[in-house]
Amino acid sequence: MTKLPSGVSKLQDSQEKMSRRAMMAATAAMPLSVQLSAEAAAGDDAIAGLIERAREKNAAFMRGDMDRWLQLVRIAQDFTLMQPFGGPASRGFDASPKRLADLSRYFREGETELEVLQTYASDALVVLVMIERQRAEVGGLAAQDWSLRVTEIYRKDGTEWQLVHRHADPLVRRITLQQAALLARGWPDKK
Repeated sequence: MTKLPSGVSKLQDSQEKMSRRAMMAATAAMPLSVQLSAEAAAGDDAIAGLIERAREKNAAFMRGDMDRWLQLVRIAQDFTLMQPFGGPASRGFDASPKRLADLSRYFREGETELEVLQTYASDALVVLVMIERQRAEVGGLAAQDWSLRVTEIYRKDGTEWQLVHRHADPLVRRITLQQAALLARGWPDKK
């Protein structure tokens, strides 16, 4: 058996007896990126959960299944919506049974896919930038492509993520300057 020098033996003893304070100091000395990896993983889980919920709620909405849609979405009281049909932003959301029944009749037989283009996240906000590729009967029109460019912003309220803003527009395909100018001017009134 080889005898270790006394300095090595003392080093081993001190390593085995590392105090809680020393462990905290060692953790503090780690690079910030290593310390944040657990927080980043939790953030990634939150984003993945919101994306899956967005996928499911969009599918339910385009099918006209407003009961399921309402189970999946948490809308903040200060919610704003910039609708795909244009006009001013609306504020709040009317979740009355009559309004939900009207929406159920307006959107029918939808098939959807969600393409996530980008996500942004902080402790309190998540932004999803998406293309909702969908085909449905809307407003009594025959089934057609109703794909939308969408940005949704979620804010954390306690342990729950609430939808605070949604912007959707049908400009998935490029348009010309002249077409954009016509949209910007507004449609001529027909009398």
